[in-house]
Amino acid sequence: MNMVVICCDTFRADIVGAGKKLSHVKTPHLDQLASDGLTFNRCFAEGLPTIPFRRCVFTGIPSFPWRFDTPNEGLQPAGSGWHPIPPEQDTLAERLHDAGFVTGLVADTYHMFKPTQNFTRGFLSWRFIRGQEQDGYRSGPLSRIDLAAHVRDGDADLRKHAVTVQYLLNMLDRQEGEENYLAAQVFREASQWVEDNRGNKPFFLWIDSFSPHELWDPPRQYADAYFSDPSVKDYIHHRALSGDATDAEIERTKALYMGYVTFVDRWIGHLLETIDRLNLRDDTVVMFISDHGTQLMDRGQFGKGGNALFPFNTQINWIVRHPDGPRGQQTDIWTQNQDITPTILNMLGVEYEEMHGADAWAGATGGAEPARDYITTGWATSFNVRDDRYSVHMDVGTRSPQATVYDLSVDADEENPLTDPPREVVARALERARTVIGDFPDVFSAYKQRHAARAMRTFMNKYNLGT
Repeated sequence: MNMVVICCDTFRADIVGAGKKLSHVKTPHLDQLASDGLTFNRCFAEGLPTIPFRRCVFTGIPSFPWRFDTPNEGLQPAGSGWHPIPPEQDTLAERLHDAGFVTGLVADTYHMFKPTQNFTRGFLSWRFIRGQEQDGYRSGPLSRIDLAAHVRDGDADLRKHAVTVQYLLNMLDRQEGEENYLAAQVFREASQWVEDNRGNKPFFLWIDSFSPHELWDPPRQYADAYFSDPSVKDYIHHRALSGDATDAEIERTKALYMGYVTFVDRWIGHLLETIDRLNLRDDTVVMFISDHGTQLMDRGQFGKGGNALFPFNTQINWIVRHPDGPRGQQTDIWTQNQDITPTILNMLGVEYEEMHGADAWAGATGGAEPARDYITTGWATSFNVRDDRYSVHMDVGTRSPQATVYDLSVDADEENPLTDPPREVVARALERARTVIGDFPDVFSAYKQRHAARAMRTFMNKYNLGT
């Protein structure tokens, strides 16, 4: 059995399928994938964001709480948990390679390829597609970019908008035609890898698409399908939308994200069509996952962060199309990203020692009892405990965390925290937190970041050379 895993960054879990908040966003190819497979409806990330999530998925070992130094030289951002895979931890690709799989990685998630990272371990081949966000792909000429088109009038400051500047530089020579956008390049390259390796069975391909992460820059017709107003600028990085945004500006920024999602889906379709064209569907598992979501004014702002560990940020996609698996089914068992590695290994018949996660496929299809009755998510020192009835938010970086509690039975969107939450609910959440973390905040005392200020200063001084 072969396997292709598609991992998309910043792809909300309330889009694919019917009856969800953003089901109106067009994703026909992923909708079809869900119709042909099994969807895990209650899958949540355990440690966020980008690098902590992927390290957990690649090892089956939870990233949270943060237990290792973050080597900041050559790394920006340098947030909590943004360290490489420790050498003593085996990776998914290494395990599969040792079991006889031809392993490949195609990605434009540039954080995975920074000098401090090692996410290519175990892959026989890897293709890094350059140019996303702050990827230091180009440094000039600054005179050719049009920053003013994407920021407030009079606010075209290069250092203030350094992320947008870097991205615009990276995209300077992007030729016309949507096939030249980064998401298209990723899935075209992945399709070529499948074609090249169809005779190298069994194979395992991991595709890591940074899209639809910021900057929200799809071909404009995709955004126009959701909202179009020629008088409104395209704020491809929502942080430029400072001050009192108009309704039209907000709707256009939402449209940029939604159009980006539809654009990514279109090129996922290209990959799926390649698998079918090569007659690989009957012996290839296809899995779609995401690392986290993002706010689209759900709490009055755009973006994501540890201060909002709500499902629009923390819930993740997990869809599996197995040649011999269920069709069009959904499961409500609680799952997390540490379950993905043991699930893959079991599906592919690769033995492994006991892991932190569990085989969610067996739990969903009746082969085993579900592994958990609650989930936890950590970001920096923010922490969330979630079960069928309650969602409890706290800062575990303090000795006496104050709990904010939502009763999901009457407040599914977590908009009205309980003024007097039941003591037993808070006590249970704290105990569950300690089960994951240990005694807090002592667990964070051994964790430190080195030279963070130097890394940030270097980045912020990048554009001191003038225009």
